[in-house]
Amino acid sequence: MTDQRGSALDSAARELNADDLAAAARHNDKPLVLVGSAPLSAHGKNTGLFVQVQAASLCGSAGCSTDVYLQRGGAWTKVLDSVSGPVELLPTSHGGYRDILVDGSDRWVWKNNTYVDTLAAQDVPDLKSSVREHQAHTGEQAHGWR
Repeated sequence: MTDQRGSALDSAARELNADDLAAAARHNDKPLVLVGSAPLSAHGKNTGLFVQVQAASLCGSAGCSTDVYLQRGGAWTKVLDSVSGPVELLPTSHGGYRDILVDGSDRWVWKNNTYVDTLAAQDVPDLKSSVREHQAHTGEQAHGWR
């Protein structure tokens, strides 16, 4: 990804990340917007937009995150949200779209019109009951937990 100020991709990236840019401005940061593009579909016709907004207020200990967008019906749709580390397109594909490798070991594959992580989430025993107990103790509502 590179700084492509003034390009059509840079304009799209800035529009898609307007909230992050505004948040950085509120912290007196002058963010750097890095963009890149590459064919995501196995047949090469669907180009993805890769965007990373770099600012002290937006980046954490894992570095700055990257979002990936795909153009559908003339509009950009986010298909991979906030991954940290180097992003690489793999020669393998699922569902007609190339697999993405993040940070050298985290493979994302195309499923149900978006990218999904192949790393299994670690099971945390009794997480829901622990959250309910905490919410009951603090008087919060348990929205969405069943």
